[in-house]
Amino acid sequence: MSGADVVIVGAGHGGAQCAIALRQNGFTGTITMIGREPEPPYERPPLSKEYFAREKTFDRLYIRPPHFWGEKDIDLRLNLEVVAVEPEAKVLALSDGSSFTYGALVWATGGDPRKLSCPGAELAGVHAVRTRADCDQLMGEIDGGVRNIVVIGGGYIGLEAAAVLTKLDCKVTLLEALPRVLARVAGPELSAFYEAEHRAHGVDLRTEVAVESLEGEGRVTGVKLADGTVIPADAVIVGIGIIPAIGPLVAAGAAGGNGLDVDEFCRTSLPDIYAIGDCAAFACDYADGTVMRVESVQNANDQATCVAKGICGDAQPYHAFPWFWSNQYDLRLQTAGLSVGYDQTVLRGDPAARSFSVVYLKQGKVIALDCVNMVKDYVQGRKLVEAGVSPDVAQLADAGVPLKELLPV
Repeated sequence: MSGADVVIVGAGHGGAQCAIALRQNGFTGTITMIGREPEPPYERPPLSKEYFAREKTFDRLYIRPPHFWGEKDIDLRLNLEVVAVEPEAKVLALSDGSSFTYGALVWATGGDPRKLSCPGAELAGVHAVRTRADCDQLMGEIDGGVRNIVVIGGGYIGLEAAAVLTKLDCKVTLLEALPRVLARVAGPELSAFYEAEHRAHGVDLRTEVAVESLEGEGRVTGVKLADGTVIPADAVIVGIGIIPAIGPLVAAGAAGGNGLDVDEFCRTSLPDIYAIGDCAAFACDYADGTVMRVESVQNANDQATCVAKGICGDAQPYHAFPWFWSNQYDLRLQTAGLSVGYDQTVLRGDPAARSFSVVYLKQGKVIALDCVNMVKDYVQGRKLVEAGVSPDVAQLADAGVPLKELLPV
């Protein structure tokens, strides 16, 4: 039976960064990374942005050149999944029928796209945007003449896909079940701005709509809403979130529900097993200790580094600052902090000028910022969050006052 000192399950951002960080921190043992896709580790955010828009070829998405992994003596096992874990024996059962042993196990599997539960969800022409294969299939259909596309879900993935599709001269309808887009992650000011932007670019954006079924014989031809309306569709993109890919560890007894529960060192409840990235639920310092999953490249990379240091004997609690970004049209959104539980928002600048920030406060303290084409606000506002500043609201709202002037002396 073969094995490795450290086995990393998942070859995305977190898995790749963990392997890299292990070597950077002097780890000389054997490392194996198991990934279920055929490609070496690559960046996922560009899939719904530059890659989808044909602005970047796939070879520019590699996290490291393919030859890097061999040079660093990191064993890549691709097109393979872990189907079961035996924690006491430290043995993995793999999808090809083989077994593999580990000394330490890092679970970095991310999540699977949440599927529609309505009739017709399994029809051909219904897509997620999670992997290269997902995007290549949809891009092939567009090249073949698909033009009417319905996007279900008004989160960042859905909005980014809609923005790219308009560039490709597709007719786009975007459906969101909640009263506004981005309702789970941003305030109403930002939601209203992006709704107006997408409509100005020709997207038929509808909120508070429920999908009853997808219609078609073999392939999707329409989306039927609860009110009986049928929207013609040559293809459908479903962007309604992810389900953490944690089945084998939960079956093995790991604690968790919406993700694997980890402690401040990213350790699961099972011995010598860590979890990082989108599949890990932790008590977040920047959300008053709320146990949550943070779906971002930053979180995956920083947790990966945290785990690598721990394996190398330099364990330090995870305390990384959360940040995010989204590109839509010519708009660059940068988010600093987490707006969870905010009770006040302050608008800096004018959304009509397409350059503004929304500052989120909780009990007077700045906890997060959404900055649209406002790089200085993002850079300086991050420091306000880190410092726990409770600024004068009038000064905060004055875009002429640099945010760094609100920092304590």
